[in-house]
Amino acid sequence: MPCIFSPLAASDLEEIGDYIAQDNPHRALTFVREIRERCQKIVSFPEAAQLHLEYGDGVRMIPHGRYLIFYTVQPEHIRIERILSGFRNLPDIFQ
Repeated sequence: MPCIFSPLAASDLEEIGDYIAQDNPHRALTFVREIRERCQKIVSFPEAAQLHLEYGDGVRMIPHGRYLIFYTVQPEHIRIERILSGFRNLPDIFQ
């Protein structure tokens, strides 16, 4: 089962990399790679994470450091919906 990124998640990942690169370009690359690897691991046990219906139908969430990876399980793939800092106002973002 493939893992795909929504346009918003792809944009989130780019913003995370750009933010970290301001201080440490090398770490930005390795951190983005770590997040991508974490997303790929979801495929092994896609329904292991708890549902968070407050963020949308079928939305599940796993942490990666200070970031939260929001995803849905689709019939043919795992879709990464958003990758956000846990310090953000999540209810406002998902409304």
